[in-house]
Amino acid sequence: METVTFKLQEGIVKKIDRMIRPLNFNNRTEFIREAIREKLILIERDSVIHELRRFKGTSKLSVSDKKLHEIREEVANKYAKNLGIKLD
Repeated sequence: METVTFKLQEGIVKKIDRMIRPLNFNNRTEFIREAIREKLILIERDSVIHELRRFKGTSKLSVSDKKLHEIREEVANKYAKNLGIKLD
């Protein structure tokens, strides 16, 4: 694990300190790690949704079975990559 140092406003630190115990975290570090993980997941999800919306408008065109297969493969590979799954 790599150490990262940053500063937070006092008000944010107080909010974190109030939430640590009720949310079953042992310390600030655990809380902040989980918050960062959740934010990264949201960003990745929004990116995937954006990509899917790009394909939505193209459905009005005639698409061959081969092209549909390619699109499905591409989407599956992106999901697998985002979730850390190897497709072999």
